[in-house]
Amino acid sequence: MTSSSLIRPADGPGRILHVTPESAGWDHVEFGVVEVAAGAPWSGVQADRETAIVPLAGQGRVHVAEEMVVELSRGSVFTEMARIVYLPPGTPYRIESEAGLQASVGSAPAEGRYPVRVFDPSEMRIEIRGGGQAYRQVVHSLSHPLPAERLILYEVYVPRGTWSGWPPHCHDGRDGSPYLEEVYYFRLDRPEGYAMHRNWRDDEDYDDAMVVTDGDVALVPKGYHTSVACPGSNMYFLNYLAGELSDGERGTPPCFMAEHTWIEADWTAGEWGLPVVTPDGPGVRE
Repeated sequence: MTSSSLIRPADGPGRILHVTPESAGWDHVEFGVVEVAAGAPWSGVQADRETAIVPLAGQGRVHVAEEMVVELSRGSVFTEMARIVYLPPGTPYRIESEAGLQASVGSAPAEGRYPVRVFDPSEMRIEIRGGGQAYRQVVHSLSHPLPAERLILYEVYVPRGTWSGWPPHCHDGRDGSPYLEEVYYFRLDRPEGYAMHRNWRDDEDYDDAMVVTDGDVALVPKGYHTSVACPGSNMYFLNYLAGELSDGERGTPPCFMAEHTWIEADWTAGEWGLPVVTPDGPGVRE
């Protein structure tokens, strides 16, 4: 049975993915992916929501309120970082492209405390997290201290066969965590591969594990969560988050699952070498 938290893309051009608060059953995050072709621009305006536009592949431009034009270009999410366009509530925009552009467009409730802004890659903090089989790169595409009211964006790069979100963490308002809704938009550099994503709570009957393929979205409505890439495909995902945190509070960390935090002290502790056992007794296991 397919998880209700797994959304697969439709054919383009136009909007190929769309998650609304109503469809997700939550209050804050809206997310979509649009494919803009020559002669078929994509337009929008959100009266009471801030919006972030992230180019994923191709070339194009964003016309902002007919007063500003922002050029966007990205060969691939796997090869380069990209500019992000931030729009306060009530700001109309139009995305145009002659060569073709795929972009994400996501939003969250806002009052209009920040102006239109373009965030360049040089402003985004890059972090290498974890170790062992949970070693990955996190790009803080739109997180504190970069200003927004509620939106938080990350782009994460996970080598094949490697885990992300380990130790598992939650931000559903329980166990001392802040409340944040989240989408994961997945891309795989060998699209025939797949990844696994799991949301769960250890204190209630909630366990939602799903197989994600290239271009899929996984929702995180609640619970601890983590993802792993298959051995044949490197993995990228783009996160849009929003919830109760605003402005500088957006830097508040999630809550980590205590049973698994021991590994952060030594990511190689207890690692096996192979073979573990032989007919003559133990192998090279330490």
